[in-house]
This record gives sequence, structure tokens and C-alpha cells, in this order.
Amino acid sequence: MKMDRVQNGTLNVEQVRADFPVLQREVRPGVPLVYLDSAATSQKPLEVIQAMDAYYRSSNANIHRGIHTLAEEATYLYEEARSKVAAFIGAASPKQVIYTRNCTEAINLVAYTWGRKFLQAGDVIILTEMEHHANLVPWQILAEERGVQLEFIPVTADGMLDLEAYKKLLEKEPKLVAFAHMSNVLGTINPAKEIIRLAHQAGALALVDAAQSVPHMPVNVQDLDADFLAFSAHKMCGPTGIGALYGRKEILEAMPVFMGGGDMIKKVHLRSFTPNELPYKFEAGTPAIAEAVGFGAAVDYLKKIGIEAIGAHEHQIVAYALERLEEVPGLKVLGPSADNRGGVVAFSFGVAHPHDISQILDSEGIAIRAGHHCAMPLHDKFHLAATARASFYLYNTHQEVDRLVEGLYKVREIFGS
Repeated sequence: MKMDRVQNGTLNVEQVRADFPVLQREVRPGVPLVYLDSAATSQKPLEVIQAMDAYYRSSNANIHRGIHTLAEEATYLYEEARSKVAAFIGAASPKQVIYTRNCTEAINLVAYTWGRKFLQAGDVIILTEMEHHANLVPWQILAEERGVQLEFIPVTADGMLDLEAYKKLLEKEPKLVAFAHMSNVLGTINPAKEIIRLAHQAGALALVDAAQSVPHMPVNVQDLDADFLAFSAHKMCGPTGIGALYGRKEILEAMPVFMGGGDMIKKVHLRSFTPNELPYKFEAGTPAIAEAVGFGAAVDYLKKIGIEAIGAHEHQIVAYALERLEEVPGLKVLGPSADNRGGVVAFSFGVAHPHDISQILDSEGIAIRAGHHCAMPLHDKFHLAATARASFYLYNTHQEVDRLVEGLYKVREIFGS
């Protein structure tokens, strides 16, 4: 695959697009799909679809419990996928990778287990003003329940984190710093390694919401020195319904169980139980087995393409998009320059509401996102109720950016912006 899809470090995008069946469809007769909503969920290559189909056709069984052929095959596929995911993020051991439903559940797992065991009234958690609700609401619940204090790293006018303000907040001796590696609205790529280094220097643990970074750039948990890192399969060419939490082994072992039931136990008596070893102590009940198989296939696909090549391609696309969008009168892009940005561009456009923008673009076959993107406080920061958002991935082209701009001129014509 790598030979025909990557040449001299550059993606052959037409070859890549051929791997994704949905990209071949027309939204309406004569109107081909332009999919610019990968920050919400990515499309799936045929390899992932076929891997899940093959599992259901030939190896479907419950895992860990049976000793018959199908159960052993299913268990092997499930655990092989975990090993692939662990290697993809540079984890020292697959036992440090917990399967969850998504990035949201992964963060909630930390809040409900580590947070409730180790935090008490008055303890400080540092977040940022650009967080997705998934890395905000779980800590708000904990703050209300336990009296934990939340502090926030400010976002500057150009969409960057104010690191000097962060250093001041660290004087409060926080127990945890939790932050997005890349903003799903601003596209800002935060200096994760430096944020974590400073957190550790202050005696805090660090949790990274990597939902928007793992699919698009090299992420190595050991190089970052992260204590926790959470992400989802569906944003990285994998299926919905499965994600992962990475954690340091000694921290995960010290945490209480998340949910009770089958497979998360070693022994159960009428009045007590003994939890299972890692990672199974956090994986109660029958898991998303087919989805894990798809997760592993997605990792295989991204590795064959090359995450560095994917990141380089997205950088070119977003730089071109920022250049073209600047031409459109009345359009205002949020966030930093292309040098500090991933493949996300959120914008406001005169009097046109983002929902109207999205609907008009959809009539042209162009799929974007409209709303607050599960980041209402960040929109409040910029005095906006909502934005329109185009997001890019390995299968997007310069021509699709041109179609986006053409569609926005149609919006301008309709609204007289």
C-alpha cells in the first residue's frame, strides 16, 4: 500500500480516496460528496470494514471465557488489536491500554476512579478554556461532588494557550492538569510536552485529551511523559463505539474499578470481590469485540500510509484553506496560523448563521459542522453562539477546498454579507 499511496513522503490522495467507499458517492445526482467533517468522525477505509465483516462472518464469539476455537480466535483478535493500539502510541505495554467506548468515557473513567479516590475538597485541577465538554463536565461533576477547585489556562486572542498564566496557576499546587492536545474548534496544537513537564515539576499528574491529535500526528506517550492519554477510534478511520485510555501502570493499579460485572474480577463471593489485573479490571462485561478488531485494522491502515505523511498533507491543505478563506469578504477564521494549527478551521460569516451556512453548503454536496462543537465556554470567550467548521483529513484535496470557497460565495450571495 505504502508504495502507491505515498511517494517521496507525499500522499497520492486519489489512491487514498479510492480506499474509502463513501467518498465515491453522490449526495444527489450529479453532486459529489465533499466530506469536511472529520473532526466529528472520520470516514472508514475498506480495510476496516472488511476486517469487521470477516470477524462477524468467521470468528464471532465472546472473549476470555471460552476455550473453543471461535472464542480463542475472537480473544486473539481482540488482544492483538490492543497490542497494535499500544504500539501506535508508544505505550510500554498493552496492559496500559484500557478499551473504553470513546474518549469521553476514558476521561470519565479517570474522574470517577482516580479522582474520587485521590482528590478531596480544596484540591486544584487545572484545565483550559478551549476544552471539549468531555474534558470539562466530568471535572465539574467532581468539583460539585467533592469541592475540588477548577482553574483554567486562558486562551489568547489568536487562539493560543497563555503559558505564563499557566505557570502562575501551577503555584496553586494542582493535583491534575488536563488539557486538549489539539483544539477541535481552533485547531491549535498545544505544546503538550512542555505543559506536562511543568505539571510534573509542580507535583501534578497530566491527562491529555488526544482525540484530535492521535489520528493526525505522531503521538508517543513515553516521549510526552503523559500520565493519562485518551482518544477515540472513530476519528482515526476506525469504528464508532470504542476508544482507549492509556495510563501509567502504577497509577492504573492504584485506581479502584470503574464498573462491576463479568471479566473485571478474579474472585467473587457473596459479600466481596477481588478485581482482575490490568487492563481487565476496567473492562466489565462483554466488550465491543468487532469494534476492537476494526480499531486494530485502522491502526494498520494509518501505519501503512504513514502518520508523518498524513500530518504533512493536512498541513498543506489547512494552509491552503486559510489562504483561500481569507479571500472571502466578511468571513472571520478563529485560531492561529497554519504553523500552529491542525486540520481544523472554524469561522463566522457575517449575518449568516452557521446552521444556514451548513445547509446551503450541503445543497452543494459539502459536509461541514455547525454549532458550538461541544465547546460552549470557548465560544463564549469569543462572544459567539456558534461557528461553522471545516475539518480535513488524509483524503481531502485542494479542489475540495476550492469547492468550499465557491459554496461560501453562494452563501454570501444569498445573505448579502
